[in-house]
Amino acid sequence: MVRSLDGVTFAPTGDQAPGQVGTETRFSYHQDGDRVWAEYAGGDVVMGFLIGTRAQDTLDFRYVQLRRDGTTATGRCMSLLSETSDGRLRSDESWQWESEQGSGTSTVEELPQPGERPGRRTGAAGAGGDGATATG
Repeated sequence: MVRSLDGVTFAPTGDQAPGQVGTETRFSYHQDGDRVWAEYAGGDVVMGFLIGTRAQDTLDFRYVQLRRDGTTATGRCMSLLSETSDGRLRSDESWQWESEQGSGTSTVEELPQPGERPGRRTGAAGAGGDGATATG
């Protein structure tokens, strides 16, 4: 099991359709036990929130966002967490809108801490804060 998400910052590896999450979007994650939540913004998203649960390396959450054009949207996402070869966290996501038509997949990866050098991270695996390195 990969380490806690508390304090981890994620960014998408690619752009989605206009009005959705893109490479400029940043997700700031929090975790307390099996509860997970995040704030996100950037690109076409002015403000977004997600809330859900974590079971081992699987996240199940709902999200809501306000877009630059003034519209709102909601949806549901299931994500599988893993580690990249250099020790950063990766989340492969399958999402579906609930407020409109559409579904898809996306990937977000952990951003390094400011001043952090590339290379393998250290820290014990496990949810709930064990070995967590603040990064979102």
